[in-house]
Amino acid sequence: MKLSDGEKIIVLMLTELYEKLGIDGEMDPDFLRSAIFNDKLWGIRWKYTGIPFSEADDPAVVRVVVDILDMWSFIERSYAELNEAQKAELATHVPHFGKDPKFHGFDGNNEGEYMGTALFLVNELERFEEFKGRSFNCHHPSIEMHRRMLEVFEPIRKGLGFRSLSIGELATILNAQVHPSAREA
Repeated sequence: MKLSDGEKIIVLMLTELYEKLGIDGEMDPDFLRSAIFNDKLWGIRWKYTGIPFSEADDPAVVRVVVDILDMWSFIERSYAELNEAQKAELATHVPHFGKDPKFHGFDGNNEGEYMGTALFLVNELERFEEFKGRSFNCHHPSIEMHRRMLEVFEPIRKGLGFRSLSIGELATILNAQVHPSAREA
């Protein structure tokens, strides 16, 4: 979705009118303001799916972040379903990242677009609510690590359906966090 600068001002003025007049309509003025101020206009189509907006592709960063959140959702849920013996087994296969794997986000300084998109998806669009309350700032570059993990996860995801990841699948995905230059031969 694209809005001209003038259209943005009009929408913002309408959100103020909505609030001042106490209108309890289908449109959420706080959400619309957030979408405009955070430059996440694509989110308006996501929130109001009943409105026949013109076709538009989501920005590439949105697709990547959705894929990353989906992957980490599977990882965290699958890990939570393991018993203690299975968790110990996973830790032997993934010595650095196998104990209680969690999605920590993106680098707030250098990956702000990814971090902002994740925050918007979770907090404004209420998607991937299992991540609600997290800061998403891991304070170190992480997008390349997530891309390596996605490269391994995506072929698994195609056949996953609704089942959880196996210990072997978890190990393969989690081990992809290690940069290839740091892997043992």
